[in-house]
Amino acid sequence: MVPADPTGQLADQLIGLTRRLHRAQRRHLEPLGLTPAQARLLRTVAHCPEAPRMADLASKLDVVPRAVTTLVDGLEARGAVRRAPDPASRRVVRVELTDRGRELLDRLRTARRASAEELLAPLDQRRRAELSTLLDLLEPRDR
Repeated sequence: MVPADPTGQLADQLIGLTRRLHRAQRRHLEPLGLTPAQARLLRTVAHCPEAPRMADLASKLDVVPRAVTTLVDGLEARGAVRRAPDPASRRVVRVELTDRGRELLDRLRTARRASAEELLAPLDQRRRAELSTLLDLLEPRDR
């Protein structure tokens, strides 16, 4: 039997899957003492070719600058990041990962993989590859 609204059903399934993934990630992040937002900021800093400016982080995370300040404050208190002056401008602050931050990032990657594995457990490798291919089709082409 075909659902009355297959697109609506698919949207509900995707939303449900996203919620389950977020719950699993929160569970796996809890022992690390990281919030999902802090984890996202750490990953973002790690993927930047050079230490990003606070304003760059706000833009990349699509949050207000004050939110980045709060996240950096928390991560800096844990020794995971440090603020560094920009050599080209005294008014600009950059955010750098510390050794502790790199260690947390490694543990974060492990936690994220465990979360995904929990969610994808019912799928064999072939089905996972199919799902990956389908999800790739949904990625915006301008990235």
